[in-house]
Amino acid sequence: MDAANLARLNDARRARTGTILLTDLENGSDSVVLEGDSVQPWLVRAVEAAFRSGKSTSIEVDGHRYFLNVHLPPAHIVIIGAVHISQVLAQMASLVGFDVRIIDPRTAFATPERFLGIDLTAEWPVDVFNDRPLDAYTALVAVTHDPKIDDFPITEALRIGCFYVGALGSRKTHATRLERLRADGVDEAALARISAPIGVNIGAASPAEIAVAILAEIVQTLRTREISPTGDRK
Repeated sequence: MDAANLARLNDARRARTGTILLTDLENGSDSVVLEGDSVQPWLVRAVEAAFRSGKSTSIEVDGHRYFLNVHLPPAHIVIIGAVHISQVLAQMASLVGFDVRIIDPRTAFATPERFLGIDLTAEWPVDVFNDRPLDAYTALVAVTHDPKIDDFPITEALRIGCFYVGALGSRKTHATRLERLRADGVDEAALARISAPIGVNIGAASPAEIAVAILAEIVQTLRTREISPTGDRK
């Protein structure tokens, strides 16, 4: 591998940026494509599909073969609120392959006994994010029902561009939430990205069923997200 390309891959890994190492199978030459980079028109659809699925693949264009070796950072789920839903969601999400962490400043809820083996922090989100910031490969799930705890991480997730932002609550609760966030300067395009009521509408009632609905929506969003590499699709 070209040394410059290896350096780009390592830089991208440290920055938690998705990459594809594109190799020409005819002559062995390679190049690095970062998520969001401009690409040749004939590469657009293949690059989009590879970044969404995370699966490496080979393609053939005009009799010429290429291999797309995909490197995606592990997707995170950050749960705001150490509640019953979080207990189930953390376990299921870990089984699916997500890195999970839970943040809740309420020490009565955020106890190690309730979340064995889970990355749990009993601090305010604003303090946690200073050391462990959100990024584009993070899903933010806010489930405390407390604006003092939920609103800041929701706003920060929208600002950073987390691939998923979901918040627990009824439509009436969410309408009130939107008014607060508008007053704080969040624009309409960003507000439209919030999934609320949270999760796929499967008629979930119990905490476990709600966790299933949330995880399903997170996976769906990750695998169908907009990649938008620049290129002519025609």
